[in-house]
Amino acid sequence: MTFRALLAAKDGDGVSASLVELEDSDLMPGDVTISVDYSTVNYKDGMALTGRASIIQTFPLIAGVDLSGIVEASSYPGIKVGDRVVANSWGLGQTHHGGYAQKARMSGDWLVKIPEPFSTRDAMALGTAGYTAMLCVLALEHGGITPDRGDVLVTGANGGVGSIAVVLLSDLGYRVVASTGRLEEAGYLRELGAADVIDRRMLSEPGKPITTERWAGAVDSVGSHTLANVLAQTQYRGVVAACGLAQGLDLPITVLPFILRNVMLAGIDSVNAPQAVRIEAWSRLARDLDLKKLARTTRVVGLAEVPDIATRILEGRIQGRTVVDVNA
Repeated sequence: MTFRALLAAKDGDGVSASLVELEDSDLMPGDVTISVDYSTVNYKDGMALTGRASIIQTFPLIAGVDLSGIVEASSYPGIKVGDRVVANSWGLGQTHHGGYAQKARMSGDWLVKIPEPFSTRDAMALGTAGYTAMLCVLALEHGGITPDRGDVLVTGANGGVGSIAVVLLSDLGYRVVASTGRLEEAGYLRELGAADVIDRRMLSEPGKPITTERWAGAVDSVGSHTLANVLAQTQYRGVVAACGLAQGLDLPITVLPFILRNVMLAGIDSVNAPQAVRIEAWSRLARDLDLKKLARTTRVVGLAEVPDIATRILEGRIQGRTVVDVNA
């Protein structure tokens, strides 16, 4: 039986993507086969499909680092036909066929059963972005950052990780300050729970190595000078969770925030996180996330629209989360 997929191919020095019909025999090895319902478009997917970074390491390859769907065949213990499952990263869309297809096959080790009350669509409204945002919240909690400690900053707040981090933190009782380059969308961020919205230019230029204490904690998806300034402004024994590099992968800082204020910089890896950590993150999302707020962050597109969305997400023109209905 054939299925539709968005296949990425090497195109000179770049990458091209086209809708194709594939056979089950084109799938890669694995002990679980999934009838895919939804995928999503993350910043990483944007870099992969535009060739901005060497994300895809094997060509041709079905792109997409996330997927959710229903198990149609399984020889993996604990996962049975009919289970609703989600997969994030683990090489999907990099070295293994990913989520932009109606069917997928992979190791059962890569799968998490979708907890109630989430649907397969909800799971992709979250995707790697939501799962990463929850890992950041867990890092803040692990570092002892409670709501009574003070403001928590979220940079790149209009993006996928940022939007969901704002929702999670505000619902958990934190006073959230959202940093964005699109101040005209401040109302959207306030609806999600931000108490205050600031212009990203306050953080994005080179700054002092240490300055006035402002944040008890922060979730940063931007990197570079933004992350350096966030660290310089973090309170004594504060925690900053770093999960992205939208501004750059450099970090022009000194050791002063760490040795004078005992600031903790927590690196967040969503690709190779152990299964127990993934299950904890998804369980907490199911417990703590307001589904009505999640709906405000989400739009749905079809497979054919993904290449355009990939370009726009890198240009900073996508608000919140984009879910891909692979059957549309």
